[in-house]
Amino acid sequence: MATGVYTAYKKDGTEYYRVSLTCQNKHISLGSFDDYKTAAAVYSEANAIVRDEKSSHFVNAAEKITSYSSCTSALAFEKFMILLNLRDNNIYIKTPVYLCDKYFLYFFSPEIVLTFDIEDLFYYSGHKIMSRGGYFFVNDFGMQTSILARFGIRSHSVKGKDYLFRNGDEHDFRYSNVAVVNRYNGVEQIEKNGRILYRTRIHINGNYTIGTYTSENEAAIAYNRAIDLLAEQLPDFKNYTRNYIEGLSHIEYASIYNTVKISRRFRRYIEQLGLTY
Repeated sequence: MATGVYTAYKKDGTEYYRVSLTCQNKHISLGSFDDYKTAAAVYSEANAIVRDEKSSHFVNAAEKITSYSSCTSALAFEKFMILLNLRDNNIYIKTPVYLCDKYFLYFFSPEIVLTFDIEDLFYYSGHKIMSRGGYFFVNDFGMQTSILARFGIRSHSVKGKDYLFRNGDEHDFRYSNVAVVNRYNGVEQIEKNGRILYRTRIHINGNYTIGTYTSENEAAIAYNRAIDLLAEQLPDFKNYTRNYIEGLSHIEYASIYNTVKISRRFRRYIEQLGLTY
């Protein structure tokens, strides 16, 4: 039996092989396999990486490992990257992260590499990134949470409208590269006569404009007030997500809430429901 390969048995008595590697006082599991030959190959490849026995087909991780599929036949790509980072940076991280200067790379696959600021290392060293429909997310406290949520980007936000990537790289999640255009529910930044304004709309059997405002906070609070007015008559609106505005005291919030202007069309709609504005 090769070093690092151990025989184990399933509940039905079927034999299989577990593979692990000890490096820098870290015991690293490399997976379980049904046949001994594959298990031995995995250990051999892993050992070659951490012992710095590089061959021509091992590419440095900083060059984004585009040739992984041709350089290994058995070792999982995630384990491949974990071991490369351990070898080159002398730190074990259980997710496929590679440390660079002031940022790190997260190798989602050999073809997809995500870039993050070093400040996010603690979070992503403990959270595995997954993908569905082109969106990346993690399991956080039992919930699927988009990685865009860390920037304050809402789940229904539209790329190119509500947020954008400054350098055009949709896999570069450094804070300097992600620009949030519209932070609040129902609020859209617009330009009119050379001025930046904020339009608030709500969808009720079509889009109703609540108003256009010079302040983003005022626009967000107008949306909250519209929701509160509708919720008095329409139970479904009680579950609508209201905007939380950071940096405002209760007194400042109440002052804006009680004086914010609502469009004439929306006021008429409220009157038709028999509500008092």
